[in-house]
Amino acid sequence: MKPRVSLQDSTLRNGNFSLRIDPVRSEDSGLYEAWVKYNTEVHSCHVELGVITVTLSPPNPVIENELLLMSCNSSHRASLVETCWFHNEHPGPTSRTFCSLSGALSILRPAMSDAGSWRCQLRYSDKEIISATYDLQILGFDGPTNPVVYAAAGSAA
Repeated sequence: MKPRVSLQDSTLRNGNFSLRIDPVRSEDSGLYEAWVKYNTEVHSCHVELGVITVTLSPPNPVIENELLLMSCNSSHRASLVETCWFHNEHPGPTSRTFCSLSGALSILRPAMSDAGSWRCQLRYSDKEIISATYDLQILGFDGPTNPVVYAAAGSAA
């Protein structure tokens, strides 16, 4: 897993033997075990890492007006009950929510207004709720609706 894995050497003396993985990949999911020996004492801990992935089809960059499929999957073992997608969650006119039984969301004609923060939330039969956020960028024209623009002579346009 090198060079994505590191130990925080400066915190080992304080009893912090955390493992840092950056960036996390879907194949990193699973059970991790740490053993630390200090003098004659041995301490151990187990941590299970679950991974959630958001994928785009076609992959980035997303072109305005071309069909987009966003998928959300996780390594959780229980059966998926519901997937919800939240766009720009802060209250206001641009906030939207979509829920379905599958983990996918299709946008037939993505527009510049579809860009921004999307959060997928997966709800499982064992009551576990897992979520991830994806910053969607759309390539397109975000200019005036009127194709005529006036500029003063001698200014920049």
